[in-house]
Amino acid sequence: MLSTALRTIVTLMLILVSLIHLMPLIGVLGAEHLTSLYGLSLADPNILILMRHRAILFGLLGVFFLIAAFRPRNQPMALVAGYMSVIGFLVLAYSGGDYNAALARVVQADLIALGALVIASICWLMLRFKPKDTEH
Repeated sequence: MLSTALRTIVTLMLILVSLIHLMPLIGVLGAEHLTSLYGLSLADPNILILMRHRAILFGLLGVFFLIAAFRPRNQPMALVAGYMSVIGFLVLAYSGGDYNAALARVVQADLIALGALVIASICWLMLRFKPKDTEH
């Protein structure tokens, strides 16, 4: 019973992390979508290409988290990738410090994702290292 609940929590938390990482995928559609996501002016076509490519990469990562939610063998790798993505962004955001309101929403979303990753990790570790049932 506990194992089922823990597996369900891991799945739900990875789905949440997936959804957060899939949100920027809309940016692939162009500058207006990226501007609404990040509150940035993207007049330079080179920056626009890079930001659209970033949207694709976040989409790929989001799909991976969704797959891992239902494939336990992929979950450790998904958790590591999630921490790298989320903590990496949060470190960059906090070290830069002066970001706009749109990026503040991204920071909030990544804090939620970080919380979900911590919950998923605890549940995954509990499943991985739970005592084996012994028969008498």
